[in-house]
Amino acid sequence: MTTIFDSTPELVLACAIVVIAQAVYVLFGFGAGLIAVGSMALFLADVQDAVVLMLLVGLPAEGLVIITQRRQIEWRGVGWLFAGAAVGLPCGALVLAVAAPTFLLAVLGAFLVVAGGIFLVGSQWRLERVPPWLPPTVGLVGGLLGGTFGTGGPPVVLYYQARGVDKGTFRGNLMAIFLGYTAVRLPVYWLAGLLTVPRVWSALLVLPAVALGAWIGHRAQLELSQELFRRLVSGGLVLIGAVLVIKQLW
Repeated sequence: MTTIFDSTPELVLACAIVVIAQAVYVLFGFGAGLIAVGSMALFLADVQDAVVLMLLVGLPAEGLVIITQRRQIEWRGVGWLFAGAAVGLPCGALVLAVAAPTFLLAVLGAFLVVAGGIFLVGSQWRLERVPPWLPPTVGLVGGLLGGTFGTGGPPVVLYYQARGVDKGTFRGNLMAIFLGYTAVRLPVYWLAGLLTVPRVWSALLVLPAVALGAWIGHRAQLELSQELFRRLVSGGLVLIGAVLVIKQLW
């Protein structure tokens, strides 16, 4: 059985990273890719291995949160967001032909740092009324970023943070949207030859770590107050934004 791991220590290290990444993913609804792909890139020969692995192992976490929060998911709103994303995802590659990726990611990062910082310090501003054009627009931007850079989550996270939805709705909505992203990316990856046998076997090998991380994240979210959840999400936005800026300016 061929896998993407060259040794048992690599597999063990990858499992430890997956536990942390999946716990964060189930707890907040985002952040797994930032943690896992960035960490695994330090020891895996091909960063595509980490990207495909996390796409495959994200399915159980997305399914778990959708099932547990299904009554709180705003399905109509999720549909409008995904409608925009479905257009943006295939168009993402076209952005590379007309703009400098480094500049775009740096701008996105700076925006996330400022917006997340405003929420973090306790701003009471909320998006009370949602214009009909806003959800598909947010989805379109997320799709463009996802198709171009593989990082389509931040605009959607910021949108729900600005609306001030409760943590159950927040996590459920995000996971429903990301499951839609996965449904689009899987056939694209397959057609591109990225869903190789070693990568699929590797995903199956780390499933116990996925289950453990998902359980930890689910238990942790039950203990979090709404205010602490909001602040941690805001801090996560600042962190993601800072990482994007530093990576582009390094």
